[in-house]
Amino acid sequence: MKTQIVIMAAGIGSRFGEGIKQLTPLGPNGELIIDYSIKFAVDAGFDEVVFVIRKEIEKEFEEKIGKRIKNKISCKYAYQELDMLPDGFNPPSSRTKPYGTAHSILCAKSMIDSPFIVINADDYYGRDGFAKIHNYLISDKNNSRNIINMCMAGFIIENTLSDNGTVTRGICKKDGDDNLVTVNETYEIEKINNEIRGKNDSGDEIKIQNNSLVSMNMWGLPVEFLDELNDRFIKFLEKNNDNIKSEFLLPIVIDDMIKEKKGIVKVIPVNEKWYGITYASDKEKVMAALKKMGNII
Repeated sequence: MKTQIVIMAAGIGSRFGEGIKQLTPLGPNGELIIDYSIKFAVDAGFDEVVFVIRKEIEKEFEEKIGKRIKNKISCKYAYQELDMLPDGFNPPSSRTKPYGTAHSILCAKSMIDSPFIVINADDYYGRDGFAKIHNYLISDKNNSRNIINMCMAGFIIENTLSDNGTVTRGICKKDGDDNLVTVNETYEIEKINNEIRGKNDSGDEIKIQNNSLVSMNMWGLPVEFLDELNDRFIKFLEKNNDNIKSEFLLPIVIDDMIKEKKGIVKVIPVNEKWYGITYASDKEKVMAALKKMGNII
């Protein structure tokens, strides 16, 4: 069965070079984080990558990433632009940014024809999640417009924190069958004196269990999800398009589907250390960790 990897990279800046974290060499041979994702995806059995970028950076993206990746896996480009909306809708004249992660996937809809994994371009997820999600995607499941089976990599929160400041994470609650019940966005998370604390939507401080699972935007999705997503985007625009800051976000869409009993999400525990450059001072630690892994690419 063919499988695809969709990499959301439209957030990469228009001028590549110093200061663009997605293009920062971090591996022992100058590898980018995206190189590791591609390597692990290919090893897991994924057949094709769809990069979601902005049209204005295509030439530079191809030069910096595309030419090298094409030797390892079939590549396609989709473009996330502000005006890529369903018929009958136009963005407000004062809006400057596209509509978020779920919109990003819709911009690639015409290029996705098989079960797929979604990841961010600038997160190091490790090897384990790619293999486990690929196995889930190729397993036998009955998907329809009535119920859509999905999965999510659940990272242990302690493995996703920064030593240099607070982070925001989606803390997952699952049932006894390892199905996702809800994802609660939690802010200003940090570990102090072996206790992890953060703040909820109301700004109240909460204690978080050290073994809690969190979402890092690594999802396994079937093709049937795309039509459901498109329908929900139309409803979102009907309600929110006048709000220039409104965002159509993947975790919120999936959370709504769970509440409406339109989707089931299997939480797949991933015992990997997440790495990313949330703060400039994270760079040294990430480089040291990747160097310790050796030459894996």
